[in-house]
Amino acid sequence: MNHATNAPAGALQGCKVVDLSRVLGGPYCTQILGDHGAEVFKVEPPAGDETRGWGPPFQEGTASYFLGVNRNKLGLSLDLSSEEGRRFLLALLEDADVLVENFKPGTLEKWGLGADVLQPRFPKLIHCRISGFGADGPLGGLPGYDACAQAMCGLMSVNGEANGAATRVGLPVVDMVTGLNAALAILMALNERQRSGLGQFLDITLFDCAISLLHPHAANFFLSGQVPQRSGNAHPNIAPYETFPTRAGEIFLAVGNNRQFRLLVEALGQAPLADDPRYASNADRLQNRAALRDTLMALLARHEAAGLSQRLLRQGVPAAPVMNVEELLRHPHTRHRGMVLDEDGYRAIASPIKLSRTPASLRRMPPRFGQHNDEVAEKLEGQASSGA
Repeated sequence: MNHATNAPAGALQGCKVVDLSRVLGGPYCTQILGDHGAEVFKVEPPAGDETRGWGPPFQEGTASYFLGVNRNKLGLSLDLSSEEGRRFLLALLEDADVLVENFKPGTLEKWGLGADVLQPRFPKLIHCRISGFGADGPLGGLPGYDACAQAMCGLMSVNGEANGAATRVGLPVVDMVTGLNAALAILMALNERQRSGLGQFLDITLFDCAISLLHPHAANFFLSGQVPQRSGNAHPNIAPYETFPTRAGEIFLAVGNNRQFRLLVEALGQAPLADDPRYASNADRLQNRAALRDTLMALLARHEAAGLSQRLLRQGVPAAPVMNVEELLRHPHTRHRGMVLDEDGYRAIASPIKLSRTPASLRRMPPRFGQHNDEVAEKLEGQASSGA
């Protein structure tokens, strides 16, 4: 279903994006652009984006994984290994502002569609390549995957229980932050093009983006020379900053300064703890973390996580109940913030980017495979005829 006629104009209205990417990093990037008004043409290979089959669950044969990151796009299917497919793509790029792709470096070049060809032909085009490691260097040209990037780039090494195994973050954080950085880079390049009139090549890699997430662990290493270790939910630099059990549910406390610590222990009925020399400063609390944890666990056992966390937050103490996905999606504040799209049978996470005059909107449902091939082909033929 096309909602374009009812949706408000987005901040990126008039921006044409050709999306050759698959799986997550690229599609997440282009969905951000599409949510905010860009016209996105999702071009899939003859076999389709493999995430269409990454289920169950499925809706009318398409997996939820695909549906979650491919709204607000027109769906095309092209075989770029064929001359006909390449001609179609070049016609599509004639008036495009942005090209996003995540082919293994060298693939587009093999087809005669590398940046060395596209930039002279389309000098205003912003060509964003998302890859694992980039095209050159010791790992240049190798394929990249989220979990492998988490393993290689140190994220797994600091994630997990102190005495447990290195653990993958439970969502594809590297792919998603790579998509965010790609969208950010595209907006920077669009802004610069207003001055220069020229596009440019954007080189965004999972490797670089994974490394960029290593705060504060890399900063700690640069200053101390000590290799960061796993600490479970506990923070390496702050205490108390971890999960605690309560009478009902778990609570996460993120106490970052002495004032917050004093407010916490006052709320728990143990104000003298704020003046205990073992806990006088953050450095003291870190040194005596085990004793502090035992003390807090005994106090928190009298409370329920949900109610206590709200009371602490209102008093200025960072705290939150540990909720599962269902609890979060049903939370009244999630609804208040409009973070769940629920329209005509389509349910998904909404855009977190809130603009006052040009908000994000749902204009197109995730496309069926090749859904808009004929429509776009007819339009391109009309443009070619009128320009002849």
